[in-house]
Amino acid sequence: MVSISGAFALYPLVVLWSEAFKAIHPNVRFNISAGGAGKGIADALSGMVDIGLVSREVHPQEYDRGAFVIHVARDAVVGTVNSSNPNLAAILQRGFKRAELERVFLSGNVSKWDQVNPYFSNDNLHVYVRSDAAGAAETWAAYFGKSQEDLKGVGIFGDPGIVQAIKENPLAIGFSNISFVYDLKTRKQAPGIRIIPIDLDGDGTICPAENFYDDIDSLTLAVAGNRYPSPPSRNLSFLMKGKPDDIVLTEFIKFVLTQDSQSILLENGYIPLNDELLAEELAKLD
Repeated sequence: MVSISGAFALYPLVVLWSEAFKAIHPNVRFNISAGGAGKGIADALSGMVDIGLVSREVHPQEYDRGAFVIHVARDAVVGTVNSSNPNLAAILQRGFKRAELERVFLSGNVSKWDQVNPYFSNDNLHVYVRSDAAGAAETWAAYFGKSQEDLKGVGIFGDPGIVQAIKENPLAIGFSNISFVYDLKTRKQAPGIRIIPIDLDGDGTICPAENFYDDIDSLTLAVAGNRYPSPPSRNLSFLMKGKPDDIVLTEFIKFVLTQDSQSILLENGYIPLNDELLAEELAKLD
């Protein structure tokens, strides 16, 4: 039995990997749950699970407690609004500057859309953040040089919860992992939700070089090419308490780091590791 818990961002991918591994090793069983990166780290370091799924940087104190980390993929966190937001056309045309996003999510005193920018309407603005210890929230806060505890807003549990809350409120703003805001069949943004483009050069408009959100393939290419900032792009990782010595666990991790296993990432909204990074991660297990 391989037991795994943690980040919502990695959960769908690990389910796919486990099914592929079981097809080769039918006697291996998996117990996989999502509860946020913080829970995964705590579960792994306490010995409750074999692998914690991590979607943020691992803290020094977690390494001090024996954290052993293997990077397995990359993805990104994006700002989101409802597709019926009264300011959607302006949001897509001009985007949000980093400083504007920082005021919305950190100041705690932005309550109207026109307080972000006078071009926007005078409607109320509702900020949604994560209530669970989440890699997405930690990574989003890291974009502003802060931590999850600094984010201000209504706490919502989990990626599915915050996506649903945004879909139900035309005046809301939030953030999510990219795999939760695209329809993986159509490759387009999911019904009811739109990504906030980031005005990377701060010129007040989204130029073609900054406009890579229409489909998931464009965005993952932008992340892979470092055109989308890091953070909020990030590594996705397995965390164990110490270097694994169980043969089944080690073989599963090595399986995840094969080209075949990495080949499913792009179609599922993730960015695979390149050959150099795969070699580096595999070397950690030797």
